[in-house]
Amino acid sequence: MAQSKPQISAIVVCFNEEDNIRRCLQSLTWCDEIVVVDSFSTDRTMEICREYTDRVIQRAWAGYRDQKAFAHSQATREWVFLVDADEEVPAELRDEVQEALGRYGDRYAAFSAPRLVYYLGRWWWRGGWYPDYDIRVFRRDRATWGGLDPHEQILIDGKVKRLEHPLHHYTYRDITDHMQRINHFTSVSSKELGDQRQSWGWMDNLCRPAFRFFRSYVWKMGFLEGFPGFFVAATAAIYVFLKYAKLRELELGGKREERSGRQ
Repeated sequence: MAQSKPQISAIVVCFNEEDNIRRCLQSLTWCDEIVVVDSFSTDRTMEICREYTDRVIQRAWAGYRDQKAFAHSQATREWVFLVDADEEVPAELRDEVQEALGRYGDRYAAFSAPRLVYYLGRWWWRGGWYPDYDIRVFRRDRATWGGLDPHEQILIDGKVKRLEHPLHHYTYRDITDHMQRINHFTSVSSKELGDQRQSWGWMDNLCRPAFRFFRSYVWKMGFLEGFPGFFVAATAAIYVFLKYAKLRELELGGKREERSGRQ
């Protein structure tokens, strides 16, 4: 008796992604189900999504971890493939996922894929963004969610196997978009650090950014990309600097509130 083909639910979380969502969903049409969770987009995102699936759910934004956990809960197939709205599954990865589920699905609970970023007119094999392995394909009933926003984490009950072909990530539209996202994500990340009672120290703003620049520009050979490599390394350092500077700001704000409460 022939073994049945593994069934896959693709899940996508989005908000105002009309520039990216068609490319993303078109690359997922081979899946058995596509579930989209939209945070009440005000552009054409919903209209485009409904061209590809009738499983479009609108839900108020609850944070990166909780929103993706909710999308996971709406999937109905045995396997789940998590793809972000600004990502694309190339044909090579599609074929590898299908083959891996058929060959190894009974031995592994999840598969992680490398991510390849396209930005500033090039694919970033160097500079520290690649391979950035991340669990993306997992058994629906063997995964839970952890981590801190904006870096949520899929927790797997079982073994994880790495895939070879990368997921394509169109991470930033341009430099302005890059800077806006740095400002947003550092605010989210610093708040999570504060909620976890992590305290700020001078070394966080002196040493961590310097190491991040060295890692991207020298260790990960970003210098081979010319000025774009320098720019990416510098913005990586700025990200770390701002995250901890904002943590310090939150600490000082909390102390001011504490003092005013005593008066």
